[in-house]
Amino acid sequence: MKKSNVTSDLAHKIRISALKMTSEGGSSHIGSVFSIADILGVLYGKFLRVFPDNPRAVARDRFVLSKGHAGAGVYAALAHSGFFDVEELATHYSNGSTLSGHISHKGVPGVEFSTGSLGHGLPVAVGMALALRNTNGNQKVVCLMSDGECGEGSNWEAFLFAGHHKLKNLIAIVDFNNLQSIKTVDETLSLRPFGEKLKSFNWDVYEVDGHDHHAMIEALSLETNERPRVLILNTIKGKGVSFMENNVLWHYRTARGEEYKAALDELSF
Repeated sequence: MKKSNVTSDLAHKIRISALKMTSEGGSSHIGSVFSIADILGVLYGKFLRVFPDNPRAVARDRFVLSKGHAGAGVYAALAHSGFFDVEELATHYSNGSTLSGHISHKGVPGVEFSTGSLGHGLPVAVGMALALRNTNGNQKVVCLMSDGECGEGSNWEAFLFAGHHKLKNLIAIVDFNNLQSIKTVDETLSLRPFGEKLKSFNWDVYEVDGHDHHAMIEALSLETNERPRVLILNTIKGKGVSFMENNVLWHYRTARGEEYKAALDELSF
């Protein structure tokens, strides 16, 4: 697994912060957060044009987390990127906190859109991309999705619409860890051959290791063919903690007590 120092350091901070947040607040989905921690490290550490001191700057790139249940990871990425104090992460999932279990834009600088019900992020990102293109903006719109939610019909309408309108400023990223809720994606509703289907919808498709930072940076930086891009990133749910990896239990389970200590020890090694 190849990493760059800046992006790998950020991914490591995201994992440790998210573990603490979900354990102390009693929320779940830590396996989903660990699955995308490297992706978020690359996006916020290297790729996205964002302005922590002016989060609503017109020139900013837009990022939408469609798999809203992994919101703790984005909150951690934003805090460690300077959007708000890292100490605020300790309020996650507590009464009165703006840092809800599923990601919310209300009162959280750097979050563009609240998600939770799956299948909403990409349609909104498509609308953002179309609006920016119509105003001659050069901002990118990036939408990070789960593989499981690609069974939603709303996403296929959005894929079709974006390809038809040649939204080259749009990048969809699919976190393909092949686990959703209680079963594998293949058992629940197979997407294969996923890449070929998306190509037929007029998207440029790239499939790489979602834990290889250099490979992701390279794929994100490629020139477009006047079409939207989708990165199918092969990942491991629970990546970074041995007993969580590829274990669907950690879609819902909260690490506490000895499990929390063991996970923190592995991440701190």
